[in-house]
Amino acid sequence: MSTLPMMPKATAVWLVDNTTLTFDQVAAFCGLHPLEVQAIADGEVASGMAGYDPIASDQLTAEEIARCEKDDNAKLQLLKSNMPLPTSRSKGARYTSVSKRQDKPDGIAWLLRTFPELSDAQIGKLLGTTKPTITAIRERTHWNAPNIRPRDPVDLGLCARGELDEAVQKARQRATRRAKEAARDARKSGIVVEETVPAGQIMGAPHAEPEPAPEPEPAPRGPAPTAANLFKTPERAPDTAAADDGPDNPVLDPNLLFKPKPAAPEVEATEEAGEDAKSEEKSDV
Repeated sequence: MSTLPMMPKATAVWLVDNTTLTFDQVAAFCGLHPLEVQAIADGEVASGMAGYDPIASDQLTAEEIARCEKDDNAKLQLLKSNMPLPTSRSKGARYTSVSKRQDKPDGIAWLLRTFPELSDAQIGKLLGTTKPTITAIRERTHWNAPNIRPRDPVDLGLCARGELDEAVQKARQRATRRAKEAARDARKSGIVVEETVPAGQIMGAPHAEPEPAPEPEPAPRGPAPTAANLFKTPERAPDTAAADDGPDNPVLDPNLLFKPKPAAPEVEATEEAGEDAKSEEKSDV
């Protein structure tokens, strides 16, 4: 049950105007600061507000007010109300303003890509969408699939960062629990399965960093450069032809290379017969 009266500031206005209670008494009963009650009395705060009578609303009695007016240290006691307390209603579907509804597909696509361990029910609860819409975006059968750009739903104002972190933590714990159950069942059936849990699926666990590759050993250095090494004249290769005159590498004679080939004997005989015939014709003439 609430310890404050209904409409505290309006009740304070009525008590200031109709009683001789101190500012501290009125402030303690209405849950206000004494300076605020003083400002109400001076007309600086709630100047146009109508007072709310706590006696008519069965929150105080005249005897209680008279008792506290006689003793400045006494505190007003709120009467117990016989009215039934309001019942809390279960939360319905998340409301999304009309201006942000067109951004839902982008937020769904971002969650599906970044946190695949989230279930469709969790995504629907976070963004206030339906499972058919999530399935269509996952399978790229959504009517506006070419224009969907994955964006963070927190930046779009579709959900709070704390709600998203809580949902991701629950999803990772569920995935870890299922992996352990599957390994236990496989162990019972006689199948050896390594029970591994990714480090990224445990909230707060440090990410496993790859071991650095060993540095290559430095190549051995030659002698320090000097003037003699830099400006050294390269040695000429020895004459292999003169050094090696064996049967495998014979020395070539230029006279043998450029000697004219002997003429064929048939060609020479033909030429001589032709000359003899010409000389006989001349003698006949």
